[in-house]
Amino acid sequence: VQLQASGGGLVQAGGSLRLSCVASGRTGSIEAMGWFRQAPGKEREFVAAINLSAGATYFAYSVKGRFTCSRDTAKNTVYLQMNSLKPEDTAVYYCGGSRARASLINNENYIHYWGQGTQVTVSS
Repeated sequence: VQLQASGGGLVQAGGSLRLSCVASGRTGSIEAMGWFRQAPGKEREFVAAINLSAGATYFAYSVKGRFTCSRDTAKNTVYLQMNSLKPEDTAVYYCGGSRARASLINNENYIHYWGQGTQVTVSS
């Protein structure tokens, strides 16, 4: 399985960005997808997760109400819509695929496949 993340960029505080993650290869084994981020000098942290079949979503408290997660199963793509961005959202964002259910993948030990990161920078 290969994951390709895109959509990062530079945006002003209060702005929006939409990240995409396209899965290819043996995608049938993936049950859920997650988004994580790593800011400079910090550990990677969970942001959001989505169950690919039912569409149930989970979010970190820090982004709840500002970020949404969706999927397009026909395109093997998940999206992270980020609104009301804050400077503290600045990080490299990674998508991950899991054979486990979405409710578990706030723990990255349940991520089996990783995409490359995409940089999100929010200026104040």
